[in-house]
Amino acid sequence: MPTLRISGRGCRRLSALAPALVAAAMLVALLMPRVVLASGGQAEARAVALTANCAATKIEIMRQTPGQGGETVYKVSCSDFKEMFLLIQCRQRQCVVLR
Repeated sequence: MPTLRISGRGCRRLSALAPALVAAAMLVALLMPRVVLASGGQAEARAVALTANCAATKIEIMRQTPGQGGETVYKVSCSDFKEMFLLIQCRQRQCVVLR
């Protein structure tokens, strides 16, 4: 197994490569998707609203939290009552009625 030896000359070579390595790491970070949003979409929110006896007419995003455990809260207006709406929370394609 080869052994890595860093002498005076090796340190200079390594320090000369450091800016290139940092630039490469920054390029990779820029090309990767930076924000992961909750994947539960409006179709899932509409299906949950239908199970709660609400024929959805309008679906708005109230709150969206990015990240690994991201979630989206939708405001769903019902066609049966003008003033009635539901809040539906979706996390990774699983949606529940909040109120």
